[in-house]
Amino acid sequence: MISPALSARSTTQSSSLAGPLSGPALAAAETWVFDLDNTLYPADCNLFAQMDRRMGEFIARQFEVDYDEAKRRQKGFFQSHGTTLRGLMVEHGLDPAAFLDYVHDIDLNVVQAQPLLGAALDRLPGRKVVFTNGTVAHAERVLNRLGIADRFETLFDIVASDYLPKPREEPYRKLLGNHRIRPEGAVMVEDMARNLVPAAALGMTTVWVPTAAEWSKPDRPDDTAHIHHTAPDLTVFLAGLTAAG
Repeated sequence: MISPALSARSTTQSSSLAGPLSGPALAAAETWVFDLDNTLYPADCNLFAQMDRRMGEFIARQFEVDYDEAKRRQKGFFQSHGTTLRGLMVEHGLDPAAFLDYVHDIDLNVVQAQPLLGAALDRLPGRKVVFTNGTVAHAERVLNRLGIADRFETLFDIVASDYLPKPREEPYRKLLGNHRIRPEGAVMVEDMARNLVPAAALGMTTVWVPTAAEWSKPDRPDDTAHIHHTAPDLTVFLAGLTAAG
């Protein structure tokens, strides 16, 4: 049984339901869907700072503007379209491959192997997949640094999502359909609370891995019905699920 310290919290909804939101059923879930960045590795690696810098550099070169103007445009793309890439594609017909290759060409030396996480994943029953707004190439590099690449049967990336990012509902449905994942038997693990909204709506159990970043938090503090469990430390949380076994 999951201890209160490990589950950290459950919503009023989850505590009133048996089945997929209970500890034993979590441990025996059919499929685990993991986000990558700031979820499977610690947020204090701060890889986003590197990617954010490279997004600004890419836009500056693409439009021949200075860096400050590039960041202003980047912010506009993000606010209007959800991601910088989506804004560049919609407004300027940008080739996404060039952007993604440039943005993900970052230094991963700050990412260290996580043998305890690997052991927790080994003991966790069910299929395991990665669902990321990044690319397969980026995910493979990160997972290899973590030493857990062989734990996942598939990597579902922004290309597989038809370049529609989370939290758009379309890629969630495509992931479930393409890989025959039954949402009622699936658990989604994410650091961005808003990305759990479609998962919960589709019937998945959700686990939020909170970070200090503002974008990690729910859009409205009082709107947490889509967060069924919280895991401040993912390795401890997953290890706790299988400790009894």
